Amino acid sequence: MSARVLLIIPAYNEQECILRTYNSIITYCSENNEHFDVIVINDCSKDSTSEILDTNNIPHIDLIHNLGIGGAVQTGYKYAKENNYDIAVQFDGDGQHDIRYVQHIVKPIIDNEAEFVIGSRFVGNENDNFRSSKARRIGIYIISFFIKLVTGKKVYDTTSGFRAVNKDIIEQFSKIYPIEYPEPITTTELLKKRYTFKEVSVKMHERAGGTSSIKAWKSVYYMINVILTILIIKIRRYPNVH
Repeated sequence: MSARVLLIIPAYNEQECILRTYNSIITYCSENNEHFDVIVINDCSKDSTSEILDTNNIPHIDLIHNLGIGGAVQTGYKYAKENNYDIAVQFDGDGQHDIRYVQHIVKPIIDNEAEFVIGSRFVGNENDNFRSSKARRIGIYIISFFIKLVTGKKVYDTTSGFRAVNKDIIEQFSKIYPIEYPEPITTTELLKKRYTFKEVSVKMHERAGGTSSIKAWKSVYYMINVILTILIIKIRRYPNVH
C-alpha cells in the first residue's frame, strides 16, 4: 500500500483496553506485512491511560484539558495534516473496532472510488452476531432519515466512529470539527458539499472495557440536538467541491 495511513485513536479512561488495542494493530501489521501509523490522543484521562502509553512507548499526544471526543479527534486530524498523511482512520481504543477491516475502509479511497468511507454495522452480513439496543437502532434510523432529507443520500450507520477520509478532508477537519455529535454532523456536511462516500461492511464488537461517551440519560438530548443541527446544515450554503 503506497498511501500513508494514520489511525487516530481518541482515548479517555481506556486503561482496560488501550494496550490490547495497540498490540492488536502491531500484531496484525506484522503478520500481514502491512503498515499503519498510530497516534493515540489521550484526552486528559483520570485513570492509568497516560502511564500505560508512556510505559509501552505507544505514540500519543497528552491533552492538558479534557476536550471531549470532537476535540480529541480533531487533534488527531491536525497531527495527520502536519505529518502529510494521505488517509486518516478513526479507530476506537475500547476494542469495538476490528483492525482487520481497516484495509476495507481505506481501499475505496486508494482506488478513487470515494473520498470518505464509513465502516457500517448495517450493510452486508459481517455483524450477524452484533446486537445493539432497540432504542439505539431507532435513533440511528431517525438520524438516517434526516440526513437523507438534507442531502438526498442514504446513510445506514450514522453514528459509526470507524471512518476513513482522504487528504482533502483531513485538511478541512484539522481546521473545523464539531465538538459534539461529530459523526452524523460531519457526514451530513461532507455530503452537502458533494464529497463522494461509500459505506462498507465491517465487524464490530462490544466494548471490552470503559464506558460509552453517550450516557443513557443524555440520549433524548443527543437526538434532539443532532436533528436540529442537521436541519441547520440544510439551510447553510456550502461550496461544492466538484
